[in-house]
Amino acid sequence: MTAIEETHLLKPKKRAMLLAALYIAQEQYGWLSPDAIKRVAERLELDPGQVHTTASFYGMFKLQPQGKYRIQVCEGLSCFLAGGLESIIDCIKKKLGIEPGETTPDGKFSFEIVQCLAACDFAPAIKINDQLYENISLDRIDVLINELQNMD
Repeated sequence: MTAIEETHLLKPKKRAMLLAALYIAQEQYGWLSPDAIKRVAERLELDPGQVHTTASFYGMFKLQPQGKYRIQVCEGLSCFLAGGLESIIDCIKKKLGIEPGETTPDGKFSFEIVQCLAACDFAPAIKINDQLYENISLDRIDVLINELQNMD
């Protein structure tokens, strides 16, 4: 087998590892900085542009620094129909002083609206980092944010 044939056979395997590698890098660094993208590309022997394109395609990957606590609010149909979606968003905006897509100046919280958290049976739902909160209420959001603000 020639070196060129071997490279073509290995590339799909390395591409298959890409999502896992990006996830690990994001867990390690908190976000996928240009340096993290470059390191993943080097380790998998892929083009950094390809790695960046893949990372930017998936909403789970963050290409900007994120807060220590990432709050995601589901705006999927079930959460919307459960009522209170706008009040949940307004509550978080008021409590943190930021808009969706922003991070607090102290770097503690990032806030985003997502299409689905796969918790339709327990709507409305939010997610803070990897923890899902089901049947969420404004009072519960207030308590959660207060607890996180008082940590550290």
